[in-house]
Amino acid sequence: MVLVLGVSAGASGARGIVAHSDQPQLSPIDSCVVPRRSGGGVEDSALRAVALMRAAAAERSELISATAITYRTEAQADAIEAAVGSPGRHQHVRVVNEAEAQLRYLRLTEQLPTSGSIILYDLGSSGLTLTLADCDSDTVIATRRNTVIGGDSYDALLRWRLARAGVTADPALCRRYREALSTVRVVTAEDPASGGRVVVTRADFDDLVAAGVHHSASLIRQILDENGRTPDGVVLVGGCVHTPSIERALRSALHVRVSTAPEPATVSARGAVLLAGDRPTRVVRVVRAIGGGARPPKPTPSRRKVLAALAITGMLGITVGGVTLLNQVDQPADQGGTSATQMEVAGIPKDPFDR
Repeated sequence: MVLVLGVSAGASGARGIVAHSDQPQLSPIDSCVVPRRSGGGVEDSALRAVALMRAAAAERSELISATAITYRTEAQADAIEAAVGSPGRHQHVRVVNEAEAQLRYLRLTEQLPTSGSIILYDLGSSGLTLTLADCDSDTVIATRRNTVIGGDSYDALLRWRLARAGVTADPALCRRYREALSTVRVVTAEDPASGGRVVVTRADFDDLVAAGVHHSASLIRQILDENGRTPDGVVLVGGCVHTPSIERALRSALHVRVSTAPEPATVSARGAVLLAGDRPTRVVRVVRAIGGGARPPKPTPSRRKVLAALAITGMLGITVGGVTLLNQVDQPADQGGTSATQMEVAGIPKDPFDR
């Protein structure tokens, strides 16, 4: 059985999804979530996810024929490429733009309009990425990153709210409370040391994040104004968009259709699976333009072309030397030169490889 692997790499870790190479859009064969280690980069968690999924496939006597790893920033792309490029470590790995992977999966699952423009609202733990895309060509027009709005900042706001009520909670516990409020309306937070308790409602949390959501709406308007676009909708993706108030607030502020992608935390990895399945046996490098995806290596010129170029270069050198000599010869004799003599012009030599 031939499989493909998609990995989304982010600040909090990496997610890997394995699917059939001929049906990568179907339910995953296997998956994993690898937290980012303290002091480790995105490439560390991404390659650990690759190794984990390949080992699991080998135990099932299966082969992962190709892998695609997403990047969000140039620094991430460079780090992943450097790690992937280590001799003998990883074969058949593509490094692809995250926005392109998201668009590919959303198009396949019919989450995008057939024409017009769309905003991808990608809310992760470390920040918010807004992407303006053209739906006629499924290409990225503009992107903007904001690290003030994100899951980590929302956790910090909730931690501050609990501290004001006399309950101390570490970041991991606050994250569990935040995630719980996406599915239930009330949670009871408890101080592990003192035993103190406080009730937090979804409405309380909505009030905490309201300013950030409205600020994100203003960022969307700026992108649209700068590019002269009117969006046909906003699609929410990322692991931190489960809060219902985000969708409601954006719809009210922008007056456009706002929807949350099914399983929004997996959109990037599922898109990477699709891109890995495009060319499952070829190693390619990343394009530096947003939305460019990956590019093949530059073609190596043939031996014939190299020899022809060297021959022409030599001829140009002879020509330049001849011009210099003529300048010296043409000086009058009374200025230290010699009298001009008749010269025969033989013409420009032909390319020796031009038959």
